[in-house]
Amino acid sequence: MSLRETPEVLLRHVRKPLPHDSAVKQVQGAAPYIDDLPEPQGTLHLAVGGAPKARGTVTRLDLDRVRAAPGVVAVIAAADIPGRNGVAAHMDDEPILAEGTVAFHGQPLFAVAATTRDAARRAVLLAAIEIAAEPPAVTVDDGLATGERVLPDYAFVGGDVAAVITAAPRQTSGTLRIGGQEHFYLEGQIALAVPGEDGAMLVHSSTQHPSEVQHIVARALGVPDAFVTCEVRRMGGGFGGKETQANPWAAIAAVAARVTGRPCKLRLDRDADMAMTGKRHDFRVDWSVGFDADGRIAGLDMLLAARCGISADCSQGVVDRSMFHADNTYFLPAFRIDSRRVKTNTVSNTAFRGFGGPQGMLAAERVIDAVAWSLGRDPLDVRKANFYATGRDRTPYGQTVTDADIGLALVEELERTSDYRARRAAIAAFNAASPILKRGLALTPLKFGISFTLTSLNQAGALVHVYQDGSVHLNHGGTEMGQGLFQKVAQIAAEEFGIGLDRVRITPTTTDKVPNTSPTAASSGTDLNGMAVQAAARVIKGRMAAFAAETWSVPADQVVFQDDHVLIGNQRVPFGELARLAHAARVSLSSTGFYKTPTLHWDRAKATGRPFFYYAWGAAVSEVVIDVTTGETKVLRVDILHDVGRSLNPAIDIGQIEGGFVQGMGWLTTEELVFDAEGRLLTHAPSTYKIPVASDVPADFRVALFDGENREETIYRSKAVGEPPFMLAISVFCAIADAVEAASPGGGLRLDAPATPEAIVRAVGPFDPVAALAAALPRPA
Repeated sequence: MSLRETPEVLLRHVRKPLPHDSAVKQVQGAAPYIDDLPEPQGTLHLAVGGAPKARGTVTRLDLDRVRAAPGVVAVIAAADIPGRNGVAAHMDDEPILAEGTVAFHGQPLFAVAATTRDAARRAVLLAAIEIAAEPPAVTVDDGLATGERVLPDYAFVGGDVAAVITAAPRQTSGTLRIGGQEHFYLEGQIALAVPGEDGAMLVHSSTQHPSEVQHIVARALGVPDAFVTCEVRRMGGGFGGKETQANPWAAIAAVAARVTGRPCKLRLDRDADMAMTGKRHDFRVDWSVGFDADGRIAGLDMLLAARCGISADCSQGVVDRSMFHADNTYFLPAFRIDSRRVKTNTVSNTAFRGFGGPQGMLAAERVIDAVAWSLGRDPLDVRKANFYATGRDRTPYGQTVTDADIGLALVEELERTSDYRARRAAIAAFNAASPILKRGLALTPLKFGISFTLTSLNQAGALVHVYQDGSVHLNHGGTEMGQGLFQKVAQIAAEEFGIGLDRVRITPTTTDKVPNTSPTAASSGTDLNGMAVQAAARVIKGRMAAFAAETWSVPADQVVFQDDHVLIGNQRVPFGELARLAHAARVSLSSTGFYKTPTLHWDRAKATGRPFFYYAWGAAVSEVVIDVTTGETKVLRVDILHDVGRSLNPAIDIGQIEGGFVQGMGWLTTEELVFDAEGRLLTHAPSTYKIPVASDVPADFRVALFDGENREETIYRSKAVGEPPFMLAISVFCAIADAVEAASPGGGLRLDAPATPEAIVRAVGPFDPVAALAAALPRPA
């Protein structure tokens, strides 16, 4: 029976709203994270010393006072790294510890190993560091002016876009600046390295990519990968900030452990974490568009310039994905989508939920709003006029959109259920009578491609054991960062074996059980690892079924695993009993599983292919009110309809949608990264950087799952849910821009992200509240 044919009534665990596997422990504060693990005897604690300038040559690094400080056991500098001093997995463009020159403020120069964390942190402050400083490039504009790149420029081109735009009945253009974002995971960067015999090293790391940590640590120690084991049970949040950015801290801890022969733990405090780790890329987007009287786009010319920092890190994939999503749900007959990966003297920016997709999609929605406002039309009508459709279904990167009907049906259903048209009319009436408070409304769709755009990463492995008592040991390459991956994969394993979830043991991700894993990223954790676990489970089931069929002399198709038993013809044998008998008969009850996403191909040089296995669709309607005198904003109501295919776990999926939306709302409204001209991050702590809090969550917050299934052969016909909901928050930004446009025609186009109060006031422009109030008062007869 295929997955597509599996009747819902036969499913015991899959598609059920079951709680997260760690929920109870987390509520009780009993879920252990790395800093909660018992410290091995003799553990040393590390602190890192960073560069006091953003760019220059190190003329003095005197660490004598550091070495002499109370409790200090060792001081680690670049010269103490026995292997390669490099933190990048594929390029040699960023050191673990800087030597000779520095390239961003706070760049790690040395580390201190001491008997206590307090002693290490105090000792770091005793270093004498002198740098012959040079003027740093800090902003995207600075980087464009220097002409420096971390990677070559890249573009998608289709048609003579300049000629098409010129020939179009209408044209408009603009610039949008999009801010970065701090990951602000609750558990900061941390690693515990424990040396073993014969050069072995065990590293507990809060990482989304254990195999890369294993590789970087092994390379730094100068040993083969097999000598290093990386283990992670859970992270207190990741959001992409622990895909590559966990590497240096694990490497420093491991080098210190090698030098001292003792376990070493490195935990960054929040200020150091924010200063020393990468963020979401901020962008400058320059665009021009040609269109007709109905708002249908004829051609789009867009330049996406991203601040990448000092090294490439994930910038190739991030900026590529921003390009992949600069169309969002809209067909572009002619286009040039160009990109610049700008090098600056700031920390290397990195993966963040959506991986460049949010920036590209926000740019697309700015273009649609501009077209609508220039024509005096409702932006929703312009969005629908440009939607992908049959005959208008080829993306700028050559993939055919075969399921745009899902996206349009979803948008139209949300338009109806949110009462969009009546609310639009009511808001227009409100704004006409309200000079100070202005309301805005926006319905924005999303089409988000699911798969790693680096094709080789679209693979996963798993290891499954069935023990003699019928209990199951489950291990796979995915990491748990709060998103519910372990719970979903456990549901899949339990469903396959027909046993209760209490019989499935979830174990930490570790490189000595499942090797060569891909990062848990690109929203593909369940797609990949769920299929790998299913493959392993089905191998074991096949062996058990063959044994049962032979033992009971029944056809194999009469062996069914269900309700903690195995139905063998007319016999009903407990699952554990069959496992015991199979083991006694020397049947292997252990198997690896492997999965690679099919049909993917991408020729980057030719800018064509199928980089995505499928698309996740969604839409959100947001209503806001702004005070044009202060720029204050309140989100009044949000309606979301999101496509997760056939949900594996509706409770977890809805939680991901809600959390992703609020995080996206923070990026676009309150979270502002501020660097000074010297490259210092000024917003380096909760006191100066504002993430959303409970009071920011819309009081009227309506979330529903779209009734549909994945048309591709995914695990139980589900769709990924981790990243796409983040971009639903673009509706909030567009609603704010809509309110600004109501207050000051043309003001919406001046609004940059994040739409902080200051940004809103700047966009509205000069405003005389007394005159506005006087104009709004009824005139005497």
